[in-house]
Amino acid sequence: TRKTTYYVSQGRAIRRMVALYAPIEDLIAENDRRCEDIDGNSTLEQNRLQRGYIELAKILPWLHEKLANLDSEESEDMLRKLRRGADSARGDDTGTLKELVASWVNIECNPNPLIRTNDKHHRGFANDASGKLLCPAEWCWEDPIVRAGIRDRTATFIVSENSWPSFLYETYKADANNLERGLFKSKLLLTTLQGFKAIFTSPSSANEVDADGDGADVIENNRRARKRSDQAKVKTCVRFALSNITSWRTVDGDFDYQIFWDNIIDFFEDPPGPAAQARVKALLEWWTRKVFGRNHRDDLTLNVISQMSVNTMAAQRQEMEDAVFD
Repeated sequence: TRKTTYYVSQGRAIRRMVALYAPIEDLIAENDRRCEDIDGNSTLEQNRLQRGYIELAKILPWLHEKLANLDSEESEDMLRKLRRGADSARGDDTGTLKELVASWVNIECNPNPLIRTNDKHHRGFANDASGKLLCPAEWCWEDPIVRAGIRDRTATFIVSENSWPSFLYETYKADANNLERGLFKSKLLLTTLQGFKAIFTSPSSANEVDADGDGADVIENNRRARKRSDQAKVKTCVRFALSNITSWRTVDGDFDYQIFWDNIIDFFEDPPGPAAQARVKALLEWWTRKVFGRNHRDDLTLNVISQMSVNTMAAQRQEMEDAVFD
């Protein structure tokens, strides 16, 4: 029906802009709890859910009133349709990036043999190119002991969500004395900004690397990613695309994608203080420039415009016109 199509299409935004994992019902339940909780005490997980609900209310501003006016059965039906759209979009996005990331790794890393875009079985740590990118940043993939330990899944080299993968770093290597330096600035991620566009627009627009968009801030104005959650979405999906697991699931060996997602969200949304918050803001602004370019129309003051060629030529033409009659 028309209503079903509407709810399913609206739901597609949820896994892209709100939360990659949390059920819609949990977000709503947490907001309801806070309305009734006089003490206001909340856990870290409850805070995550509430931030998710706030973004959900921004993405679907009609939802709160709609829930208030529907009976229990109608509400469950609507949420089920929203959830169907949400999960469908996540599947489409991971499928898109599965091929695109393989192509980009082939160009960036030039592996031999090349990674097949339509096959994930030869990715992950079995492949040197994807293995280097997936390797925890505290270890050196070039070390044969590290490579063997990861591939043999020994207790000394456990790959889990508690390590930042190397593909997140500017040079694919971390500074042990400052692990924040270069984080989320790798060349692969910059290339995967194309993946960001592929997720939220279309694969063809992903080829526009040097964007001259409207520069809408990723945090405030472009809800193609819940402030920071779009960033987490892309990074999580890229990690999945580099792995050799063939279908979406929460846990891959010792690596928990949901906790990985939470770690990225917490980096952006729960900094330890104002100095870290300022660095987060600068990083998000950097991403915004890289994704959308910048629009400087607000800087086009009358003084600036008066010095540009159209107005300058108009003044020159007027001067020449006046000189004829002097």
